[in-house]
Amino acid sequence: MRARGFSLVELMIAVAITAFIGSVVAGTYAQVDRAATIVRDQAARASAVRLSLARLTRELSMAFVSEHYDRARFRDRPTLFKGEEDTVLFTTMAHVRRYQDAAESDQAVVEYLVERDPATGEDALFRREKVVIDDEPDRGGRKDLVADHVTKLTLRYWDRARKEWVREWSTRTPERLNELPTRVMVELEVKEADGKVATYATQARVAITAPLDF
Repeated sequence: MRARGFSLVELMIAVAITAFIGSVVAGTYAQVDRAATIVRDQAARASAVRLSLARLTRELSMAFVSEHYDRARFRDRPTLFKGEEDTVLFTTMAHVRRYQDAAESDQAVVEYLVERDPATGEDALFRREKVVIDDEPDRGGRKDLVADHVTKLTLRYWDRARKEWVREWSTRTPERLNELPTRVMVELEVKEADGKVATYATQARVAITAPLDF
């Protein structure tokens, strides 16, 4: 018997089947790669959020105001705690010196707020730190991005006398002049890699709620 080869039709069918199987395999690999990328991005965002919240709660727990200041130089007490629903500005003892023998103390002014990130065009959580406590706590210092893809920051302050959460707290007002909140609740909404919004929440317990006088 003579050896019989493939006909043109059979060859075209075999090529079509091979191409179909290849496209299915390539699509599967692409989906797996996209899923792996989303998982990696979500893990990175979650890690950044947890680190920023840990830092924020640590600094809030060491917030303070002090009666020890130069009254001839300052009209108002330079140390403060000013919290609103979406931003908080306070003096803290949690400053960490980046350089050995730097002429800095452990005290600083810290502010957390959500602003538009020029690099991505999306909102992000920023931290501003000023190592010199002066009469302009809301100006100057260094601002750093601590968590990106943030859609909302919500803060609440525990009023021990009223036994309720309040939306604002300022030691520059007569009502709160000599008192800090005992607790601060922080909620951070973050847009995840898959487009969904996740909420991370924590609380900080303020250790020193009365003004220091030494």
